Order: sequence, then C-alpha cells, then structure tokens
Amino acid sequence: MPTLDPVALHHARELFEGRGLAVLAAWVLGNVLGSGYYVSETDRRTPAHHFHLMNVCWGLVNAGIAAWGVLNLYRAVPAGLALATEAAAHHHDERLFLFNAGLDVLYVATGFWLARRAAAPGAGHPARLAGFGRSLKWQGGFLLAFDLAMWAGLFASAGPLRAAGV
Repeated sequence: MPTLDPVALHHARELFEGRGLAVLAAWVLGNVLGSGYYVSETDRRTPAHHFHLMNVCWGLVNAGIAAWGVLNLYRAVPAGLALATEAAAHHHDERLFLFNAGLDVLYVATGFWLARRAAAPGAGHPARLAGFGRSLKWQGGFLLAFDLAMWAGLFASAGPLRAAGV
C-alpha cells in the first residue's frame, strides 16, 4: 500500500471545504439579495412577506457560518502535521456535516409543522406561520442537500484513510 501523505490529504480537504463554503456563500448572497428585495415589496400581512423575511434571517445566520468556516481554513499546513492528526480532523469534519444534516431534517420537519399549524382553524398569525414554515422547508432542504453532499465528498475522499486503518 502506498504511503499516505498528510500534507496532500490536508490540502485536498481544505480545498474541498473551501469550495463548499463558496457554494454556501453564493446561497447566502442569493437569499439576502433576492429575499431582501422582496421583503420590502410584499404586504406584511401575507405569507410571502414572512417567507422572505425569514430567508433574510437565515441568510445572515448562514453568512456567519460561512465566514467562520473561511476564517478556520488553514492557509498553510500546520507544522509537523501527522497522518493521525489529519485523519482525526477529516473524520471530525465528516461527523460535523452528518450531524448538521440531522439538524436540517429537524428544520424541514418544523417547516411542515408550522405550515400545518397555519392551516388549522383559529391559528394565530397564520400568514406568519405559513411564511416561516415555507422558509424553513426551503432553507432546511438546501442545507440538507449541502451537508449531505459535503459529508459524501469527505467520506469518499477518506477511503485511503479507512483502508490504512487510520
């Protein structure tokens, strides 16, 4: 079996995650600009207004997550990087994206619950509930696909680590 190079593995992981963060940043930009425009153009009493308002809020949260991720990407390889250290970081990132995917399922489920609650007779603020529910389904659905794609990419690239028992 060939020797695994921790520096090459580190660079590949950081490049993959950096590209993923670029996708997340593009999603943020689209949400903040698109929904930011429509939140000012829609009637506050409609589900559309609340949908766009929640999208802007999600955009700001996701912008913070993307910025934190970019700031935590290493520009240089840590001195004396050992294979075990890189493997641990790689597996940690896999578990983090898988955990986030679980949270995303909860976001989508909450969106369906809010939509159902909005349709119930006597629901208070049905437009808000319906708009927020739609946004949670939309944002949670994207984040679920994103987190699963990131997990799958990291999992696939860790094949040599698993084969080596690291």
